[in-house]
Amino acid sequence: MKIVYLSLLVITALLLSASQSFAQNTSIDKTDKDDKSAPENSFKFGLSYLSNNVIMGRADTIKTAMLIPDIKYTFSNGIYVLGSVTYIPNRVSGKLDEGNITAGYDFDITDDLSATTSFSKLFYNKNSTQIGSSISSTISASLDYDIGDIITPTIGVDYNFVKQGFKNDIFLNAGLSHDFINTGLLSDDDFLVISPSVTVNAGTQNFYDAYLTLKKYKLKSKTATSKTLTKQETKLSKFNLLDYEFSLPIAYKIGRLIFHFTPTYAVSQNKLPANITGSMITKPGIFYFDTGVTVKF
Repeated sequence: MKIVYLSLLVITALLLSASQSFAQNTSIDKTDKDDKSAPENSFKFGLSYLSNNVIMGRADTIKTAMLIPDIKYTFSNGIYVLGSVTYIPNRVSGKLDEGNITAGYDFDITDDLSATTSFSKLFYNKNSTQIGSSISSTISASLDYDIGDIITPTIGVDYNFVKQGFKNDIFLNAGLSHDFINTGLLSDDDFLVISPSVTVNAGTQNFYDAYLTLKKYKLKSKTATSKTLTKQETKLSKFNLLDYEFSLPIAYKIGRLIFHFTPTYAVSQNKLPANITGSMITKPGIFYFDTGVTVKF
């Protein structure tokens, strides 16, 4: 079977907890583009494990591992509906931390140029400590272009509505990927997709301002740390480079099962001073991964 190169959609993956469920579907959806036996309409149920809640190279002191079950239905015209929840197993209470509903549209503009757009509504537990818990909804769009079976550049934009009276956020991301497919590893109709990629994310950090103000320092509003944070709000509302991400999405499809594993190393940029972030992770590089299985009907 001829080797093809498929696009890697750079979406808010790792930007928000909602995008973490999208990230697992990115490598999974690659398998559909090369699965000639796939029905026009499809239904998927998946379960993923995310090793840590990392957004734009930013993470809290304690690793927040998550279990993310999701359900997705895709129509033959490219419109899809996705729902997922986030379960945090190491908590004593409030383990069901977040849920989201997404409606999107994937479509081809030309044989080599494809696009996707989506709207997500997020619902967080009031006691959620996720960094993105101040975001109420997200609008996303991206384009990717296959250049001569050599490399696939991707560009995307996300607009996030931040609640609690904070300013909204806008993110731009650009990436390069080179995807490989190998078939017939264990059976005649299975195949493996490996997609080494690099992504650059830039944008505003009002969501981070909201997290630090409402969650991290909610009970310390009169401390010097909080006052120092107030002085940094102008910086957080400016558009800056946020991080570089190096990832290796891997998806293997056999029958109705799709297994995926995506290790990621994020190198953060323009972080806040250590006297504000305190004991939170201050190293520029953070490694995390998501893995799981999806059943497709």
